[in-house]
Amino acid sequence: MQSKTNWANIITITRVIEIPIVAVLLINGGKWCSIAAAFLFIIATFSDFLDGYIARRYHMESNLGKFLDPLADKLIVITILILLIPLERVPAWIVALIVAREIAVTGLRSIASEQNIVIAANWLGKYKTSFQCAALIPLLMHYEIFGIQFQKGGEYFLWIALFFTVWSGIDYIYDYFKVSMAEE
Repeated sequence: MQSKTNWANIITITRVIEIPIVAVLLINGGKWCSIAAAFLFIIATFSDFLDGYIARRYHMESNLGKFLDPLADKLIVITILILLIPLERVPAWIVALIVAREIAVTGLRSIASEQNIVIAANWLGKYKTSFQCAALIPLLMHYEIFGIQFQKGGEYFLWIALFFTVWSGIDYIYDYFKVSMAEE
């Protein structure tokens, strides 16, 4: 029997491997390191769409992929946000709210799973992710380049991301309680 390589999982694992590279670039600082970190994050963002497409298109969905894909997304976003705090590119309280939401929703998903409750992802979560990525790219770039104020653009998108992060977290908790109460 011939085993087929699960390219979707390999792409996801590559995204996890990018995390320490982006971290080192941010820690070293400087304009070119920031640009390189942003470029790697753009690749990671694209690879998130690519691995999902490949998994669905070529029937490579796996339990490992279902676990790794959202974990990789959360790890890279949270790592970058935390590393941007000492660089004074993001306020710590915003990072704390985003991280708290991710932990709360992940915990709630675990509880829901044990109760055989499925709460489908909705458009709010997709907006949250999209605006987080839209914020992180210019926040990583940070410096003014060709007259473009990347930091200001990143801050603008970060506020929108925060709005959708909080809203989607509240919505997820509401949906969980609505479904769990209906089953009682």
